[in-house]
Amino acid sequence: MTGQTSFGGDRKRWLGLVVISLGVSLIIVDSTIVNVAIPSIIDDIGITSTQAQWVQEIYTLVFASLLLVSGRLADRYGRRLLFALGAVVFAGSSVLAAMAPTGEILIAARAMQGIGGAMMLPTSLSLLNSNFRGRERGIAFGIWGATIGGTAALGPLLGGWLTTSFSWRWAFGINIPLGLIVIIGLFLLVPESKETHPRRGIDLLGAVLSAIGFGGLVFGLIEGRTYGWFRSIETFTLGDWSWPWTISPVVVSFIIGGTALTLFWLVERARNIAGQVAMLDLSLFTISSFRNGNVAAAIVSLGEFGIIFALPLWLQNVIGYSAFQTGLVLLALAGGSFLSSGLGASLGRTRTPVFIVRLGIVLEIIGIAGIGLLIRPDSGWLAIVPPLFVYGIGVGFATAQLTGVVLADVPVERSGQASGTQSTARQVGSAFGIAILGTVLFTVLGSQFETSLADTALPAAQQSQLVSAVKDSAGSVIPALADQPQTAGVADLAKEALTNATRYSAFTAAGFLVIGLAASLSLGRGRREESEVDEDEVDWISSRASASE
Repeated sequence: MTGQTSFGGDRKRWLGLVVISLGVSLIIVDSTIVNVAIPSIIDDIGITSTQAQWVQEIYTLVFASLLLVSGRLADRYGRRLLFALGAVVFAGSSVLAAMAPTGEILIAARAMQGIGGAMMLPTSLSLLNSNFRGRERGIAFGIWGATIGGTAALGPLLGGWLTTSFSWRWAFGINIPLGLIVIIGLFLLVPESKETHPRRGIDLLGAVLSAIGFGGLVFGLIEGRTYGWFRSIETFTLGDWSWPWTISPVVVSFIIGGTALTLFWLVERARNIAGQVAMLDLSLFTISSFRNGNVAAAIVSLGEFGIIFALPLWLQNVIGYSAFQTGLVLLALAGGSFLSSGLGASLGRTRTPVFIVRLGIVLEIIGIAGIGLLIRPDSGWLAIVPPLFVYGIGVGFATAQLTGVVLADVPVERSGQASGTQSTARQVGSAFGIAILGTVLFTVLGSQFETSLADTALPAAQQSQLVSAVKDSAGSVIPALADQPQTAGVADLAKEALTNATRYSAFTAAGFLVIGLAASLSLGRGRREESEVDEDEVDWISSRASASE
């Protein structure tokens, strides 16, 4: 027992886990930190609204499209190597973003950050899967899951503080020193792992088809509300080129994505049958825990982080909080998620990972439904923080342990592509959930506000203008309306409508989580691995055996 921590593993591996978690926190925070910095970016370098949208969304688009490819490359060429390269790309592109003089350069830097992030996320999972076993792996995944849940909520707070106190450029600049720490720590603390007997050849066609397929699918999901699900409602532009047709680019994106994914499956099936190197080993789907776990993960992700999209809009535009105050409220989610890593480790001694997954989903349902029940136009942070804290604990439990369930029976040699598949399932599920919750939010907001205005004496044309202004601005014009005595009454109606819209979004997210809970039933009761017996138990058994001799 000498030279070991209370976790039952050597210090170097656990310090390596800290380094990996820090790297993961960078890429998760970067997906949310920019949201609160956008107004300052617009004022500083004069980007257009279209460019502002691409600054926010190009990261997610590139990130989601390359997860599967990155996981496969990690298996072949080295998981630590790919994670480190991803950190280099991420830190280097952060330098470019922090110094960007124009919108075009900032968008390009964000796309490069997406590449770096895609190299790091699935690789982090495969590193944990190869370096930890048994109960230790449950603890490691618990810390990883808490990092995902906690830092997603920390992004708006950190972004608001850096933008307000320093400059929006520090929202990117902070990645540079932290990225260097991650790179150095990786080579000092994390051992390399990869396929021991890789086959020759490369599945270039599979890589291209998977990137196009998932990229097209995610683009359609995140841009449907903006450009229209069927017919164009806003002109899509790319540089100097504008979309010339009446059919929405979202429809074309879905068709291209669906076709590419169908071809990808056929290509991978043919390569698997022929015994050639393939981007995705389809035999992984014969493992029930992997197959069913990915389905459950995608469904749970539909409702898991959608509230982070809706709740800040309500806190700022109805309650009147600043971006920084909103971030402080969301700390409750982060706190619950970080707490769950310790609670999950203790619970894992007596309960299976599948039990903890279901407990986490139940807590998420309770938390998010509680938010829907408690919010009112005059609510304060006291009404939101307790259910948000419960929700955070649930996110930490479900995210970490479901990941462990998905990878539990996957051979270490294939953990990279398995992690990439799992990360992609979550990302697509999350994009689908946000698309649906966004549609619910803005549909209810528009219809309820329109109904409320119909009872006023305002002219029909003015009512239509007000509804469009509130919807198009996601409620951000409400504070301005409230500041003017002649429109204060209208602002109250808009606050009520946005509150109801947020409530319906919360209940919709809770409904997805209920479906996710039902999907988790396909995982069975789960099992505890033999290696989960900790070393204290082994020592006790050995001492009893020696005594009996």
